[in-house]
Amino acid sequence: MLRCRHVIRQIQVPLLRPHSTGSKPPGGDDPNDLHPIRRTFRLLGKDMRKIKEFFVPKEDQFDSENKPQPIATSNKFNFSGDKGSNDEFPTHCDVLIIGGGGMGSSIAYWLKQKARDGLNVVVVEKDIKHEKSATRVSINGLSHHFALPETIQMSLFAADFLREAPEHFGTDIPIKYMPYGHLVLAGEEDAEMLKQTSQLQNELGARNELLTKDRLASKFPWLNTKGIALGCYGQEREGWFDPWALLANYKRAAQGYGAHFVHGEAVAFEFVSQADIIVTNSEKGGYQSLDKVIIQLPGGAKRSIKFALCVIAAGIKSGDVARLARIGLGEGVLHLPLPIDARKRYMYKINTQDQSAPGMAMPMVVDATTGTYIRRVGLGGDYVCGHNALPGEKMSSDNLDVDPTYFNENILPALIERVPAFVNAKVVNSMAGLYDYNVYDDNGILGPHPYYHNLYIASGFSGQGIQQTPALGRAISELIMDGQFRTLDLSRLGFDRLIVDKPMYEFNALN
Repeated sequence: MLRCRHVIRQIQVPLLRPHSTGSKPPGGDDPNDLHPIRRTFRLLGKDMRKIKEFFVPKEDQFDSENKPQPIATSNKFNFSGDKGSNDEFPTHCDVLIIGGGGMGSSIAYWLKQKARDGLNVVVVEKDIKHEKSATRVSINGLSHHFALPETIQMSLFAADFLREAPEHFGTDIPIKYMPYGHLVLAGEEDAEMLKQTSQLQNELGARNELLTKDRLASKFPWLNTKGIALGCYGQEREGWFDPWALLANYKRAAQGYGAHFVHGEAVAFEFVSQADIIVTNSEKGGYQSLDKVIIQLPGGAKRSIKFALCVIAAGIKSGDVARLARIGLGEGVLHLPLPIDARKRYMYKINTQDQSAPGMAMPMVVDATTGTYIRRVGLGGDYVCGHNALPGEKMSSDNLDVDPTYFNENILPALIERVPAFVNAKVVNSMAGLYDYNVYDDNGILGPHPYYHNLYIASGFSGQGIQQTPALGRAISELIMDGQFRTLDLSRLGFDRLIVDKPMYEFNALN
């Protein structure tokens, strides 16, 4: 087995203290407004807005409208090209992040939140409107129904982070966290695994309960339990949220702290020889590190950015970016590709006025027997449901049209079987999109690349990435600034597991 031995020169990154409590973070309220009457009216105004949101909720891009609009164009945050804090093209930086979706923007946020002016961070994003981003087809879920301790802990942290979002981002763009829980349904073949994972989840701080068929039928009378052996109901720190709001807050806060967002596509890397770094069985000519990235701008012009460290967080394009760095094309460790592929997800907004349909207390239901999931949207009889395409299904990032027969053939029968009240449900809207999928073991790859001393990877979290971005962004920032994980040890998610062939399989009904 080929392994690398680096003589790495540690990069000292000065850490600056966060602003004092008297400073105003991006999007925060003015702490100097201490007039008692003003404070009283401000608090009353917030309470009235919360009451209005409760009775007239607007939870996500699937909210009801008088006239149905194409979901693909319903981006209410208007991502139109973030330019950072100056208008000049950045020719150099400390940390370059390729990919400005949820993952890349979270990394930028955590780095700048910690280092402020002590670290120059540049984010490169081709799809500035995020029309092909995995966030577009996020199920919006927040769940701890996983089998690996790392994934469970990341989800539990995300619940706390989202609940405290106003403290991190201010209140201008609400996250709209809805803690209505998750219900995972398993057949006989998955029942034992569901028991084991539930026990682990509760040991790590989650709170869920196992429900037999009889208890499921009693607690959720709209549910048909045929074919179900066991259910697991998350009672706390689970639900759903607005992923577009989270992405917008990451970008807004990162920019507020000084990060630069560049509209362009990474098309090549430039390398530099480093004789002071020794690698066993390295490429002919000695070790070469990544030095610059070539960015193709929307008009066709190409510019370069010199960097000290680079992070690949490009979603479904991460494998392509890795090949630009000779990953999968070289010798030794470089012969192993980054196994990230695209997988299609179909999502539908449906409506039923059946009086027996699930109501306000409905959790997100994930049916492991069919791979279908559904949850309520608002109070008007709307629901959003979805289904992931099977591995190996042909797809194109240029054609994300929804096959009109797919719902009737692949989703509706399973929905009616599980929730009979949906027998007369009508499709109000539909959409399809792609998310990054690790074909090696269905789990994300996080951490340094074993060959390059200045390259990190954060990709392949198989459709669950947006809910894990708070923990993943923090983790990459710790590796860069502290040289190690300090909060959650995510070492097992590293690229090294591909070298030693130790997959990290995850039990997740949505994969």
